[in-house]
Amino acid sequence: MMTVRYQRINTVASISRGFTLIELLVALMIFVLLAVMSYGGLRTVLDARESFELHNDRLAALQMLFLVMGRDIEQAVDRPIRGNFGDSQPALQGGSNGLELTRGGRRNPAGLLRSQLQRIGWTLEDEQVQRLSWPVLDRAQDTEADRQTMAGQVTGLEFRFLDQQGQWRLQWPPSGNDDQQASLPRAVEVTLELEDWGTVMRVFQVVAGTPRPQGQS
Repeated sequence: MMTVRYQRINTVASISRGFTLIELLVALMIFVLLAVMSYGGLRTVLDARESFELHNDRLAALQMLFLVMGRDIEQAVDRPIRGNFGDSQPALQGGSNGLELTRGGRRNPAGLLRSQLQRIGWTLEDEQVQRLSWPVLDRAQDTEADRQTMAGQVTGLEFRFLDQQGQWRLQWPPSGNDDQQASLPRAVEVTLELEDWGTVMRVFQVVAGTPRPQGQS
């Protein structure tokens, strides 16, 4: 009985005495290590989430760019215009400096008295793809285009044009154009050079420039 009572007294005395400084330091170091490991795991998850969101935003921007560009090219029409200084410009022209065309299907939800045709341009400035739209087809000297940035981090924008003989041209209208050459190409190839994803290419058919089969109206 005396031995049991002595052990209980020692235990109670040890508990009431508390922790030593070494024990507190060891516990504190363990807590710090656990906190660092937890923060590292959380930081990894947050970085992965941010990268995923940036990837989705980038993909959405490029998809929208090609969607809008594809609609512009596919709805190109054979309607030349007058430039700011009265010079005649072809219905579609393009090359290393960009692309400019007349397209149909311009929306008019308010029912305004205006044409359904619109002059559209695509160009690359300061590594940003810009879509230009003019309020009128035949411009005056002070007519300016509205600009819309479609995508950034683009280092290159190139166009190629498929003629009626099935040959790809680096510019349109082709050099040495004759009367037998159609005013619109059959298709337009678009190549983007992206800083992060490399080369992306799309080909869009020009509906008005594609010959119809015989007998089809």
